[in-house]
This record gives sequence, C-alpha cells and structure tokens, in this order.
Amino acid sequence: MSKIALLFPGQGAQQLGMGRGLVERFPDAKSYFDRASGVLGYDLFELCLNGPEEKLNATNHSQPALFVHSVASLASLLAHPDLMDSVVHVAGLSLGEYSALAAAGVVSFEDGVRLVQERGLAMQAAAEAVPSGMASVIGFSVEQVQELCDKARLDNEILQVANLLCPGNIAISGHVASLQKAESVAAEMGATKFIRLSVAGAFHTAIMNSASERLKQALKNVEMKVASFGLISNVDASNHTEPADFRDLLSRQLVSPVRWEDSLRAMLANGVDQFYEIGAGRVLAGTLKRVDRKAACECVGD
Repeated sequence: MSKIALLFPGQGAQQLGMGRGLVERFPDAKSYFDRASGVLGYDLFELCLNGPEEKLNATNHSQPALFVHSVASLASLLAHPDLMDSVVHVAGLSLGEYSALAAAGVVSFEDGVRLVQERGLAMQAAAEAVPSGMASVIGFSVEQVQELCDKARLDNEILQVANLLCPGNIAISGHVASLQKAESVAAEMGATKFIRLSVAGAFHTAIMNSASERLKQALKNVEMKVASFGLISNVDASNHTEPADFRDLLSRQLVSPVRWEDSLRAMLANGVDQFYEIGAGRVLAGTLKRVDRKAACECVGD
C-alpha cells in the first residue's frame, strides 16, 4: 500500500482567478469561500477572482485566500476515503502549515481562517515597521548563500537564509539596503539568478519578532486537537502530532528558517511514495523533483 503525503503551498502562490476552475469542477468548494467571508467580513471569492491584484497580494489578504483555497481543494480528495486512509504525513510551506493543520484536524476551518488573518495582519504590521524584503538565490549551495549573506550584510542589519526550498533554490531575508548589496555580490559570486520576491518584508527573521509575539497570543485562544496525520514542521523538519508542539512551532516559524528540503527528505525517508500538492500553483511539485526526480506528485486545485 502506498504511503501518501499532502503538501500545501505558501504565500506567493496566489493569483487572480484562483478558485474559478476548482468551483466549476467541485461546486461544493464555494461553501468554504462563503464561510470564510463570514469570518473575514469581505467577499473572499470575489477578491480571488477579480482582485484588484494589489489587494490580493497584500499579506493580510493573500494568506486567508491561500488557506481557504487549499482547504477547499482538499475537499475533492475527501471523497476518496481509500486515498485518505493512506495519508501518513502533511506539510506546508510557511503559511501552508496552517492548511496542513486543518487537513489533519488540528484546528477547525473557521479557527484556521481567523489564525491566518491574524498572522497576515501581524506580519504586515511588522514589515511596515522595518523596510525589508526577501530574494531567491538560484544556483548556490547553502554554504555559498551563507557566504553571500556574510559579504553583503551591512553593519547592524539582518541578512540571512530564510527558506531552504530545494537544492539550488534558497531564499534570503533582510533589511532592504543589505538585500540591494546582496544582488550585486551574488552576481560577482556567479549566482545563476537573484530574484527579489513580491513579499511585504523579511519573513522568517528576527524582523518578525513582534509578529511572532502577537501570533503566540492568538494561538493561546484556539482549540487544537491531536493531529490525525504526522505534520512535518518547517522549524525542525521533524514529525509532530501534539497541540503543545504546534503552538510553540507556529510562533517560532515566523522567525526561523523554513527547512522545506529537509522536510521533503524526512517524508521520503519514511517511505512516502505518493505526494499531492493541494491548492494554488505547482511550486512544491517542482521542489520535490529537485530533491527526488522519481518522486510522484499530483497537483489538486485549479
């Protein structure tokens, strides 16, 4: 029997029109957008379909949009109990961990919507307080990216590895001036590409400390249950099922590097032979292929 893992995308996967194809194929998916709109106080489905794009891309809107789209996409798999009986792990890229928690029955859908809304608001506020951002460095090893950060970091500024996505694709976060210097240093060092990311600030660094503290308080007020499937955490790439672990890990995640490559390797090492990427985009399937070319991954969403 196959061992299955469900993967959920993070911020940056959103795009105008998301949800249209899903609802056309699975009309029941629309109910998730409607329920979320009741919590959020605005028409989420309309925002996903028609924007404006700048509003959808704002951290406080993109995070609920991606969470709801992923959970609605998962509903199509729930109609196949035999498939779901083979799920052994869930994992999500940054924001995607909240979709994974909902999939594993740790949090209710409505509580998940409230949490990601608060997370987005907290991260947006922290980003607005400090001019900062993120960039993807393509073609370097972890050691080379660390060297890049050390060479480009200005006095008293932050510039560090933030997302270990897959071999040759690592994101860095930090203050704007240090990021600008890193772009020229990366070219001098021979990086294949240096791509500034369309995010509000330096996620997964100490610049998000205030957001982490705010989220920690929100997590105290949310009921959590033992996970139905083991969740591989971004923070330590280890398997977790207990609510106490999740409360700690989710607040730490905002200020810690995302160990996505290690998370994929942990699931493969545990015998997972079929992955499903649930939600918007195809980024996670691509990262999996960079880790294990033979790994099977099916994308479920639009």
